[in-house]
Amino acid sequence: MTRGLIWATAEDLAKNRGKVLSLYRQILRSLNSPALPLNLASRLQKKAEVRAMFMLGSEEQSIHNIQDLIDAAEYSLSILKKGELP
Repeated sequence: MTRGLIWATAEDLAKNRGKVLSLYRQILRSLNSPALPLNLASRLQKKAEVRAMFMLGSEEQSIHNIQDLIDAAEYSLSILKKGELP
């Protein structure tokens, strides 16, 4: 991302697109893990929460906020891979 600018340009958003889609898919897949203590209804509810978070995050225009959201998603994914709920 370009340093010194506060708002993301179309180029910045395009650079993050692949990473964000990958994180989204990995988090949804991780919620299907049998290591998580969730029943079907809880899994569906968690997936709906993830979808809502990514939908709200897609409207973000600040470079710093976008990076914070990506960092939070990576952290949540690492917790899910350990078999815990973030």
